Amino acid sequence: MPNVSHTSSLEPAYTGRLSAAPVPALRLPDEAMTPDQAYRFIHDELMLDGSSRLNLATFVTTWMDPEAGQLMSETFDKNMIDKDEYPVTAAIEQRCVCMVADLFHAENLRDDDPSTAIGVSTVGSSEAVMLAGLAMKWRWRQQVGDDPKTGWKTRTPNLVMGSNVQVVWEKFCRYFDVEARYLPMEDGRYVITPEQVTAAVDEDTIGVVAILGTTYTGELEPVAEICAALEELAGGQGPDIPVHVDAASGGFVVPFLHPDLKWDFRLPRVVSINVSGHKYGLTYPGIGFVVWRNAEHLPEELVFRVNYLGGDMPTFTLNFSRPGNQVVGQYYNFLRLGRGGYTTVMRALADTARWLAAEIAALSVFELISDGTAIPVLSFKLKPGVKYTVFDISAMLRSYGWQVPAYTMPDDASDVAVLRIVVREGFSANLARALRDDLVEVLAKLDKVGVGGFSDEEHFAH
Repeated sequence: MPNVSHTSSLEPAYTGRLSAAPVPALRLPDEAMTPDQAYRFIHDELMLDGSSRLNLATFVTTWMDPEAGQLMSETFDKNMIDKDEYPVTAAIEQRCVCMVADLFHAENLRDDDPSTAIGVSTVGSSEAVMLAGLAMKWRWRQQVGDDPKTGWKTRTPNLVMGSNVQVVWEKFCRYFDVEARYLPMEDGRYVITPEQVTAAVDEDTIGVVAILGTTYTGELEPVAEICAALEELAGGQGPDIPVHVDAASGGFVVPFLHPDLKWDFRLPRVVSINVSGHKYGLTYPGIGFVVWRNAEHLPEELVFRVNYLGGDMPTFTLNFSRPGNQVVGQYYNFLRLGRGGYTTVMRALADTARWLAAEIAALSVFELISDGTAIPVLSFKLKPGVKYTVFDISAMLRSYGWQVPAYTMPDDASDVAVLRIVVREGFSANLARALRDDLVEVLAKLDKVGVGGFSDEEHFAH
C-alpha cells in the first residue's frame, strides 16, 4: 500500500492530528492546523449544543432569509463606528433609526431630513436601556440644578419599575448610582399598576419604566393608564415624571397586531423607547435601537464628537467598534417585509401561539397565564394537586429536543412556577403540533413516575 503524505487530499478526516494529538482547550496550540481541520474540530463540538430552532426559551431570532444571511456575511468586516470610511453603512443605520422612530410616532420627523429622528442603533436592548437611563438621569440633573446645598450632588436619583424587569435595569441602577424602586407582583398579577407607580415616585424619580411585553409572561403593562396617572399627579402639583417604554419584546409586534393601542410617543409623557431588532425585528443577534421623542430628551452633554477617524462624528454609545452586518440585516428585513409583511408575519405567529395555548389549556393539568394574544408568547402553570412540577416537565421535554424554560415568578409572586413558550419566525404550525404531541407523551410518563422522578426542582430553579 503506498504511503499517504501528511498533506494529501486522501488523508482520512479523523485519523490525523485531531486524533493523535489532543487540541488544548485553555491555551494556544503549539502548531497550526489547516482551515478544514479547524472548522471540523469546532463544528463537531458545536453539535453538542441544543438546536436553536427548538429553543422556545429565547426571544432572539433563529431564522432569516438566506439572502439576508448572505448580506450579513458580506458586511462582517465593516466597522459601524467608522462612519466616514463606510458612509453607505452609516446612512443605512440612520435610515433604520428613522423607520423605528416613525413606527413609534416620534415628533417632528421629516422625510427629507433623516437627522430629525433622534436615536441610535445598539448591540441590543441592554445597551439601549443604559443609554435611555442615562438620558433620563441627565435630564433630572438639569431640572434639579447644581446648587451646592439643594442640587443633584446632594440627592439620590431613583427609578421606578416592576420587579418583572429584565436584569439590565438592575445593572443600570447599580452601575450609574440610581436607587432602584421595584414594584412587587402578586399571584395572578404580573404587571405593575398605575396606583403602584404614583405611590412610589417623588421629586428624585428620574423616570418610570413600563414594559411592552414582559419576559415572564409576554403581557403588556398598562402604559396609557400609567401615563394618565402621572399626568394627574403632575397636574395636582406633584412631581413631573417621564416614562420610558421597554419595548424590547413587543416593539416590533404591537404596532402590527394592535395598531390602535396607544403606548408610544402618541402619549406625551413617553420620552424614550427601546426595542430589540434581534427579537421580533426578525434579525440575527446583535441589534437594538433606542429612540427619543425629540432632541430635547437627549441631553447634548451625553453626545461625544469624535474626529480622529476622518470626520466630525457625533456618537452616543457604550460600545465603540462593532460589525455593520446586524444593521444591514435589519435594513434587509425593513425593505423585504415592510408594514404589510411584518403584519402578516406577526399575525401568523399570533395564530400559532393562540392555537398552541388552546391545546395546552385543554390538557387538564394546566392553567394559562397568557395566551399569545398580546405578543406571540404563552405562559402557563400547573393546577393545584398535580404530583409533578413544571421543572420535571421542562427536563423531560429536553429529551425530545425541546427547550421550554421553567422558572418562578418575580417578587412577590415567587411561589408561582411557570412554563413559557416564545413563538418566533421559524417555529411553524407543524412544529407546534409536534410540541403538543410530545408534551402529551411527557405528561403521560410523569403520571406514571411521580414527584421528582426526572428532575430536582431546586436544581432547575437555579
